[in-house]
Amino acid sequence: MFLLSLTCAYLSKALSGAYMNSILTQIERQFDIPTSVVGFINGSFEIECVKQMKSLMWIYVLVGNIIRGIGETPIMPLGISYIEDFANSENSPLYIGILEVGRLFGPIFGLLLGSFCARVYVDIGSVNTDDLTITPTDTRWVGAWWIGFLICAGVNILTSIPFFFLPKELPKKGLQNNVDVTKYEKVKKYRERAKEENLGITKGKHDFLPLMKSLSCNPIYMLFTLMSVLQISGYTNIFIFWPKYLEQQYGKSNSEAIFLIGVYTLPPVFLGYLIGGFLMKKFKITVKKAAYLAFCLSLSEYLLYLCNFLITCDNAPVVGLTASNKGVQHQQYAENNVLADCNIRCSCLINTWDPVCGDNGLAYMSACLAGCEKFVGTGTDMVFQNCRCIRSSGNSSAVLGLCNKGPECANKLQYFLILSIMISFVYSLAAIPGYMVLLRCVKSEEKSLGVGLHAFCIRVFAGIPAPVYLGALIDKTCLHWGTLKCGEPGACRMYDINSFRRIYLGVPSALRGSSYLLAVFILILTRKFHFPGDIHSSEPELAEMKLTEKESECTDVNRSPQVENDGELKTKL
Repeated sequence: MFLLSLTCAYLSKALSGAYMNSILTQIERQFDIPTSVVGFINGSFEIECVKQMKSLMWIYVLVGNIIRGIGETPIMPLGISYIEDFANSENSPLYIGILEVGRLFGPIFGLLLGSFCARVYVDIGSVNTDDLTITPTDTRWVGAWWIGFLICAGVNILTSIPFFFLPKELPKKGLQNNVDVTKYEKVKKYRERAKEENLGITKGKHDFLPLMKSLSCNPIYMLFTLMSVLQISGYTNIFIFWPKYLEQQYGKSNSEAIFLIGVYTLPPVFLGYLIGGFLMKKFKITVKKAAYLAFCLSLSEYLLYLCNFLITCDNAPVVGLTASNKGVQHQQYAENNVLADCNIRCSCLINTWDPVCGDNGLAYMSACLAGCEKFVGTGTDMVFQNCRCIRSSGNSSAVLGLCNKGPECANKLQYFLILSIMISFVYSLAAIPGYMVLLRCVKSEEKSLGVGLHAFCIRVFAGIPAPVYLGALIDKTCLHWGTLKCGEPGACRMYDINSFRRIYLGVPSALRGSSYLLAVFILILTRKFHFPGDIHSSEPELAEMKLTEKESECTDVNRSPQVENDGELKTKL
């Protein structure tokens, strides 16, 4: 029942998180804020025209995300620690795999919900959508992001109810057989004796400072935590700005991008977690073997990820931003590139972003800058005619929106998605073995604090700063900013996709690449440690004793001669 309740909580937690990430672009456009501020809003989970009242409303989203982070913080460390304390060591990898599957169903539902909300106009019910002149593919489109928050809130409330009826500890009769009972009693007896003989320095498993000191002197734990911060920083940046990348790189609408991410990446991750947990249980893989397995799989996934640099699409041809009036590609904005003989007499606003696609395959920032004289139709069916700057056969017309990038870019999107399937599957296979190294490299009484401290470091040093600094770097690649009524810059309308791609792919690559140096040191250290489960003994405390012997120099615990002799005897055994 606890596993079922915790799995539902994981699902609810991941649903909210995935939905939040999927609608960040909608919030960016709704409040006309740069990507760096959007990254800060997202990072707040882990903890500028002022004249317009509406522009500061994003702070409510910020505060709500902080509260969500506070509420979800205990779920992972305490839940996993509870399972590790009361489940057989052989079964815990499978149980954790089941939890990860629950955490994967959440993003599936979250991304589908985000895709649906992104297709619905934000002011649905208060405006006539037939009069809209923009579509979901337009960078000014804002989806009804607020609907999903109501659904996520309800789900979170429902999944919290079962925990009020669960015990603090499972009854001892829950142990499965006499062998388990014997092991439990011996471990308990050993821990009590150790506490008595530590001369009061370690007074119990709830003592914070002694446990913190012990964890800080555990080299495998500290290296694993630092490695996780680097890895998660890369993954966070990839996932948060994934919809924006697909939108800018391949010309997809935000709703389509969210849907593609959910369909192509989450099912293989779902399968990989299940297989990883099953293999750990089936073949009883030891911690040392799990460390090597996780390293090889993670490194293979990283090499596959680097292949994304080879899948590229050019910038959309927009006159004045990425192309001249003659269609020559460039990446330099200048006022004289926008104004020409064909539109100089139109008195156009050069900062307006209301793009149209001409018959000549070039896009213009507005129909006025395309030299169009009249239009027919209404809403999204509007067609502009007699456009002087469009030199092509026919009546030189233009339609709303940017021009499509063509079939070649669509094919490259398919390659990108296929590669994403492979990357997601291999990544998920490595996740369970890697996490077991974290759980087994600390003593039982340190597990709750160790997992919690690990999660805390990831949130503080990866979850908060990563989207902020990457968002700020992405802002540097903006070619055209939206403009607020007071003249201040708002949300970015178009990026230099080549610079965008190098930053979006390059920063996570550098962060993750540096983490593998730490992983090598971890593999070296695992050879010198004995972990629970590495030896087949009827006394599990022997394995735990061998694990902790390396810490004696750091913890400075005075032990009696009897304890020292026991340690020597157990080392020999």
